[in-house]
Amino acid sequence: MKAALLVAGLGTRLRPITEHTPKCLVPINGRPLLAIWLEKLVNAGVTQVLINTHWLAETVMDYLETNTPRGLKVHLFHEPRLLGSAGTLLANREFFADGPFFIIYGDNLSDVNLAQMYQCHRRYQPLLTLGTFASDCPQKCGIAEIDSEGIVKGFMEKPDSPVSNCAAAGIYIAEPSIFDYFPNPEKQASLDIGFDIIPHLIGKMRNYPIDLLIDIGTHQNLIKAQSYEPQLSETFKDYQ
Repeated sequence: MKAALLVAGLGTRLRPITEHTPKCLVPINGRPLLAIWLEKLVNAGVTQVLINTHWLAETVMDYLETNTPRGLKVHLFHEPRLLGSAGTLLANREFFADGPFFIIYGDNLSDVNLAQMYQCHRRYQPLLTLGTFASDCPQKCGIAEIDSEGIVKGFMEKPDSPVSNCAAAGIYIAEPSIFDYFPNPEKQASLDIGFDIIPHLIGKMRNYPIDLLIDIGTHQNLIKAQSYEPQLSETFKDYQ
């Protein structure tokens, strides 16, 4: 199984911390956030992960040289110019051609059990399994409208009038055929999953609810994340 771990962000809101430390290596209870995600991926059965780099790329490379878990092969993809979350995937389309794969925004902290999320994806086999959480600020998130069967019937990025507080968590499982729904990249400088891809998948996605999701991109949220308890990852989730 494969995964894309997107960690190339600049981390501007976390400065001065991120002036010398990439956001994915900021410690959570003494462990880099990247280490937490790599462990989750290995526990879910992922054997190959594509990690994109940009800001402080050499620091990320140096960390992975000595801290990659056994049994996991890392494929680094450097972006001199950021391609956007969907642009990174599209540039590596062939890497993801052989089966369902995880897409994870590596600047978030979550209690999600990826193995159980994958089991649910295989059970229903949607084009995309959309991890969601209950947001306190839905106007700042990608918001999903979900029916009683767990099918995503609507989606809007950062709506002025949200239909719910069910927000995209930046944790997905996709089928390789998702690339058939990508727009022509030549028309845009970058492609974003929330703005450019998900709206084309309405009716083809299923929801997967997640309890804990913290974007560590602000100093306030970084402090909040320090109370993270790893055992929360064992909580069972299923579709609603």
